[in-house]
Amino acid sequence: MDNDLPARTRATREVWLDAAYEVFVNDGIEAVKIMALARKLNLTRTGFYWHFTDLADLHDAIIDIWQSRNTGIILDRCAAPAQSLCGALFNLIDCWINTDLFDAPLDLAIRNWARGDDGLQQLVDTTDQNRLSAVTEVFERFGVKGESAHYRALTVILTQTGYYSMHISEPRWKRAIAGCHYVEVFAGTTPSPAEKAAFLDRHR
Repeated sequence: MDNDLPARTRATREVWLDAAYEVFVNDGIEAVKIMALARKLNLTRTGFYWHFTDLADLHDAIIDIWQSRNTGIILDRCAAPAQSLCGALFNLIDCWINTDLFDAPLDLAIRNWARGDDGLQQLVDTTDQNRLSAVTEVFERFGVKGESAHYRALTVILTQTGYYSMHISEPRWKRAIAGCHYVEVFAGTTPSPAEKAAFLDRHR
């Protein structure tokens, strides 16, 4: 890199990506523009091209964050060890109560973007199927089979999607209490006192 370049042109890739993420989640993909980001960061347009080939490259990076941060965590939580179906569902619901695990505003922004982008919509559809398959496998692992496993898993997914698409906002503790009731509904059985206590302790 040329040492004569102003320091402000040497912002990291993460600085540009963080700014793009903030604009995207708040204002949509149409607002994510190179010059607008440069002005927001008080950087030069040229600096952008040290880290991204073009705007499409930046768009792809945003999608990669979504896949890693949201879909990845769902798959990980579904695969986490558990002694019972209720315990496994508590593992999954953790990521919808702890905002450090699952980024609901990002998920909603991606879905809004996909409505106008057929290629992204195909990716979202495939990703949703992967998420549904992972949750279905949780039920199957604990003896729920066939259509029952599929529709219970679909209910889990749609309940969470409904929360953030309707912009429902609850204090974390209230959402955790609700999570105990949802687990009972989804599993069709009451979680043990120890399972509930362990779950609630994670969200105090």
